[in-house]
Amino acid sequence: MRQHVNPLSKHFSENETIPTLSEIFEDPKLPLHLDIGSAAGDFLFQLALENNSWNYFGIEIRERLVIKAKARLKEKKMKNLYFSFGNANNIFNDSDLQSLVSCVESISFNFPDPWFKKKHYKRRVIQPDLINLFSDLMKKGSLIFIKTDVKELFDYMDLVISSNFNFQKINNTNLISIKFFNPNKIQTNREKYVKDKEHCIYESIFVKI
Repeated sequence: MRQHVNPLSKHFSENETIPTLSEIFEDPKLPLHLDIGSAAGDFLFQLALENNSWNYFGIEIRERLVIKAKARLKEKKMKNLYFSFGNANNIFNDSDLQSLVSCVESISFNFPDPWFKKKHYKRRVIQPDLINLFSDLMKKGSLIFIKTDVKELFDYMDLVISSNFNFQKINNTNLISIKFFNPNKIQTNREKYVKDKEHCIYESIFVKI
């Protein structure tokens, strides 16, 4: 889906009220995965079904997709999944919500909007300030997954995260020695489309050290 919305719009300055983890999840003590740019939630629905020993939280900037995901969630009555509407770069400016990040054990950015023009780079979801916030709040050993079919965007995201000395790049085989369920086992709709077209996919995994 390449229907962009401008994340710098005043429309995204107000954050949706997010309940506490104990209000959201049946078992708030389970490990928490955060998916930023969760679209209509297909990826997280599959993850939550595949591995119900984790909780999953999706943030999406396109409000109509969040409404769709929440309606589906209500129908399925899943207790380890939640969706919220908003701009991730604004949501975590709220000190009450920063406690959520400290509980997160892995984060995924799957095929985010590329914003090709250099003057629009500031609209990209991965920004140095956001990564620095994650660096300060995430616990040691937590992971960040990035994935895209746009090489220039991948290079940008890879550089921004690598520039923070608290994150170190690892590969999939390293996950064997880390007690993590690998979300890369599940393909997003965009990933399926790209593979059908036999285009390249670029991805990296980073661990908080």
